Amino acid sequence: MELEELKVKFGQKVNLLQAKQLASYMRNQFSFYGLHTPERRLIYHDFLLAEKKSKQINWKLLNEAWQEPEREMQYFVCDYLIAMKKYFTFEEMARIESFVRTKQWWDTIDSLIKPIGDLGLRDKRVDGLMLKWSVDPDIWVRRVAIEHQLLRKEKMNTDLLKKILKNNLNSQEFFINKAIGWALRDYSKTNPDWVRDFIAENCDEMAKLSITEGSKYL
Repeated sequence: MELEELKVKFGQKVNLLQAKQLASYMRNQFSFYGLHTPERRLIYHDFLLAEKKSKQINWKLLNEAWQEPEREMQYFVCDYLIAMKKYFTFEEMARIESFVRTKQWWDTIDSLIKPIGDLGLRDKRVDGLMLKWSVDPDIWVRRVAIEHQLLRKEKMNTDLLKKILKNNLNSQEFFINKAIGWALRDYSKTNPDWVRDFIAENCDEMAKLSITEGSKYL
């Protein structure tokens, strides 16, 4: 599939009312075709199946799609990378970093953590990079570092998690404090004692939001 074909298919499904509603929900930072997730994914479902068989990530298409003004194009890039995550390599981290650092908001950031997190289980060089990202001036880059181990359960690198979280304590940023809480809440389903101990040891430096979120299942 070429970009123009994808634009035509999206364009055929334009819903102006939903586009306005979605833009408003995202604080009018992005324009939309007005496609909800199931309808959008159906458009490129067969294409992603074919791409999996090719085992090659089409970075040209992804870069072109990312530059498009409509937010559904960035969602396509995220869905593509998630579908192709097993073929993503550490040498390509700079490519995905360009997506992390542009057109940023929680929606794309919380999707891009998935191929990065998967790669981290296969290539330990990701650990060092995420530790570096955890002190980046860009809050969205730091949010990736905080969240990239979500859903790891018993595969969680607790030493890495602790270092990344501690690097982000005393933050006034809502999206950082929320991410800290989510990371702790998620891991508490696997190891509640670890999370309970972390909160007890660091509560004086933690935002109330992080403690509330992290303690939800304790």
